[in-house]
Order: sequence, then structure tokens, then C-alpha cells
Amino acid sequence: MNTSQHPLLRTLGQPARVASVELFFDLVYVFAITQLSHYLLEHLSWPGVLQTATLWFAVWLGWQYTAWVTNWFNPEHLVIRTMLMVLMALALLVSAAIPDAFGERGLLFACSFAAIQVGRTLFVLYSLGPGHALTPNFLRMLCWLLVSAALWIAGGVNEGSSRLVLWLLAVGCEYLSPMAGFPVPGLGRSQTSDWTIDGGHLAERCQLFVIIALGESVLATGASFGHAAHPGLAVWIAFLVSFIGCVAMWWMYFDTSSGDAAHVIEHSDDPGRLGAYFHYVHVVLIAGVIVCAVADDVVVAHPLEPVKARYAAVVVAGPLVYLLANAWFSRVVHGRFPWPHALGMGALLALWSLLPRLNLLTAGALTTAVMVLVTMWVAYHRRQDAAATRRSDS
Repeated sequence: MNTSQHPLLRTLGQPARVASVELFFDLVYVFAITQLSHYLLEHLSWPGVLQTATLWFAVWLGWQYTAWVTNWFNPEHLVIRTMLMVLMALALLVSAAIPDAFGERGLLFACSFAAIQVGRTLFVLYSLGPGHALTPNFLRMLCWLLVSAALWIAGGVNEGSSRLVLWLLAVGCEYLSPMAGFPVPGLGRSQTSDWTIDGGHLAERCQLFVIIALGESVLATGASFGHAAHPGLAVWIAFLVSFIGCVAMWWMYFDTSSGDAAHVIEHSDDPGRLGAYFHYVHVVLIAGVIVCAVADDVVVAHPLEPVKARYAAVVVAGPLVYLLANAWFSRVVHGRFPWPHALGMGALLALWSLLPRLNLLTAGALTTAVMVLVTMWVAYHRRQDAAATRRSDS
């Protein structure tokens, strides 16, 4: 059956533009990112890091699967728009439960998230009907999501380390199953070559989520500065350093690879596989932004305090993860790993051992300097390459 014949699907051959309802849907994730950064700030320990990562992966999964659905389905249609509003309400419950997800609100978090994943898939299957070309893919997906939903809810019922282990298994189930094509005995497996996606839409959706995450870094910097009753010179400098770091993150992502992303997906022999890679890259990249937001909060709030071990971890880990993910993104888009990013990661690792001798302001300034230098280096070479290409064409 031709996918363009279904009334709920986007018209085949026409660009899949991001609709205003998708932007409205994303608003709930502004709240989710804020909740996650606050949770990590209040739980700066290895168990807290693992818990935050688990919650973040869940938040991203709910958004990611929905982004793929709106890549295929027309979000301007009343039925799809209504579905998005229901999912948005459930995502709001997930976000509200984050601060106590490993406490008394674990079951609320788990049930709300499971309802998003399973409910959306059931809705799609009901809407498509048994004879549609996309139905087998969503049927296999449903089987895996039912398994992960059982793990989420079982984790919500249990407590302590059992909850964390069960939720980690659920995360693994939902992340690994697409890589294998959602294999189900008797139903076979899906092929990424069958996932006919619009590269421009997928790339723009990821870019918009990066903006949401960077907004949390800006908010963390502004909030910490606003809470300072009588900001001295150190707080002012910390404010400036944190803001420059945020600008560098934006520049690095949007000036080096994101503009080429849509073109690469659209001209790929297997756009579905490349689109999946994009989402796996962005879950790491945005995690780096969240950690950077926590570091900004700490640096602006306590600029002259010595760098404790837990502070050193976030001050270095945020930029380190962000550089790694950007390098991976460049590898996916351009086919090569950028060596300036590798040098920047090496510099950050070298700084880590020095941080206990410094205060937070100096530590933040040094890590921001690394980010700025890498951004400038890559931007310069990008412009040099573009100029050389223009000269050769002329």
C-alpha cells in the first residue's frame, strides 16, 4: 500500500516542515530539562549521575519516538494534533515526577512514561489498520515497548537499587531494539531502508531540542546570578565566562555540522539508519549540555570556592561529553572525526588533575577557553575549506 494514500500521513514527495504544534509539544521538555539539571545538581554523586542519566534517557526516548511519528504523520491533522496534546500531558506528568522518581513518585514516572510509549504505538496501529506498509514495523515496536513498559512499571513498584537496575534494563530494551530492527519471532525484523524519513524535518527537530537544552544553560547562569544578593567582581566574571561557554556550544553545533545534516540524510542510501544515528548522537550531546548547565550554576553561585571532587567532575565532564558528541556528529555527517575536538578533549582531561588546586571561577574559565578555542579552530578551517571550494569552482 502506498503510504501517501493514508489521510493521516504526510504527502509523499513534499517537504515535511516542522509544525507549530510540534514546537508547542516541545515546551514540556523545557520543564523536563530544568528538572533533570536540578536533580543532578542536588545529587552530585556517582549514584546520582547514574540516576540522572537513566531519567534523561527516558525523557529523550519519549521525545525521540514521537519525533519519528510526526516525521511520517501530518501533525496539522486534528487527529494527530490531539494525540500530541495527550502525549504532552503525559510528558508533563513524567517531568513533574523527576525530582522524586527514585522516591515516592517512581510509579507515577513509570506509568506515565509507559503510557506515552505504548499508547502512542497502539494509536498508530489503530489509525493505520492491518494492511498498511508501516503496520508491521509498529507491531514489532509494540512488542518491545510492552516488554520495556513491564520493566518500567516493575521498577516503579520496587525501590532502591532494584528500581535502578530494572529501569536501566528498560532503557537498554528501548535503545537496543531499534538497532536490531525490533526482531520478534514470527514477525521478523524491520529494515532501516524501509524507514522513509524526511531528513530536513528530523534534523530540524534535533536542532530545536539542542536549543531547548542550551536554554537551560542560559537559565542556570541567569538564575545563579540573580540569586546573588550583592554580586562582586568574581560573580560578574563567572557570569560572563558561563555565558561565553554557552555561546561556544551553540556556535560549535550550528556552525560546523547541523546545517549539512538534512542534506546528508536526504541523499543517503539508507536514511532510516542515518536518522537513527542522529538520535543516538543527540542523546549524548544534549546530556553534555545538561551537565554544562549544572557546572554554570555551580561556578556562578560559588566562584571563589575551591574545586571539590564532585564539582571538578561536572566542570570537566560537561564540555568533555559535548565535544565527544559533536565530534561523533561530525563523523556521521562528514565521515571524519575532527582532530581539533580530540585535542580539546585531551586538554580537558589534562586540566582535570589540576582543578583541585584552583577555584571554581578559574576552572570554569579554563574549560570555557578550551571550548572557545576548539570552536574558533573548526570555524576557521571550515571557512578556509569553503573558500578553497569556491576558488576551484570558479
